[in-house]
Amino acid sequence: MATQELSAPGQPLVDKRIWIILGLAIIVYLPVLIDLVGDWYNDDNYTHGFLILPISLWLIWRKRRELAETPTHRNNFGLVFIIGSLFLLIGGTAGAEYFTTRVSFVAFLFSLSLYMFGWPFTRKIWFAFFFMLFMIPIPYVIYYSLTFPMQLFASKISTNILNLIDLPLIRQGNIIHIPNYSMEVAEACSGIRSLFSLLALGALYAYFTQPNKVKAVILFLSTIPIAIAGNVFRITVTALGAHLISTEFAEGPLHEISGMIVFVFSLILLMIFGAILKWKKPEFKHTVSA
Repeated sequence: MATQELSAPGQPLVDKRIWIILGLAIIVYLPVLIDLVGDWYNDDNYTHGFLILPISLWLIWRKRRELAETPTHRNNFGLVFIIGSLFLLIGGTAGAEYFTTRVSFVAFLFSLSLYMFGWPFTRKIWFAFFFMLFMIPIPYVIYYSLTFPMQLFASKISTNILNLIDLPLIRQGNIIHIPNYSMEVAEACSGIRSLFSLLALGALYAYFTQPNKVKAVILFLSTIPIAIAGNVFRITVTALGAHLISTEFAEGPLHEISGMIVFVFSLILLMIFGAILKWKKPEFKHTVSA
């Protein structure tokens, strides 16, 4: 499709129509955004959503000088994507499918950037739009289909580890029976809560630290086994603490503190793995004497 140049490199973007379109978009998407913020506030799994949008805006702001030097061209493909985003909004609203309407909002912002400024401009800030997706809760049908298998998996692996150190126990599904105490690996302890937050942090960390896209994707995907391993470690230590010291290790403030400690531990593991991926073997220069 033909494109129309809007500005030359080094010139400020003075097209004020984008602010009018953004204002209209906010009005149209206002009910969607209100419901989204409500989910962040009411669901502990997605409280990190309050940070996602400010970080995304900062990711764009830090590129402001580079963007000012980028030629902008109106790209009509962006208009096609805008129309597609609005159809997603209409379809999601008609079907009461919140996930679709929220994805539609992010898709609309990306499409608007593509239409008004072109691909060379939008390519420089694509990650900001991708990062916005982490503020959207996944559909509950997917959430619950993941939660119970993760509960069972974490319970099984933790039980195997505890068996290796000869701790007497019996596992029934997601309940671990130890002497004088029965510990349930509840939905909140499935590890999925830390997984969502760690995925967002992993994406951000990979974007800033990895030299190429392949390593960035590897580091991002590594957050999944790291989050699972951290949760297994938490369950194992909790069961040991409840058996050897006190049942308070499995409930109350100590249990909540252990969750935060394990999350920090998982984050450290992520940073270590990122450093390993980034590490390059030093090159030794050989000198030949005359």
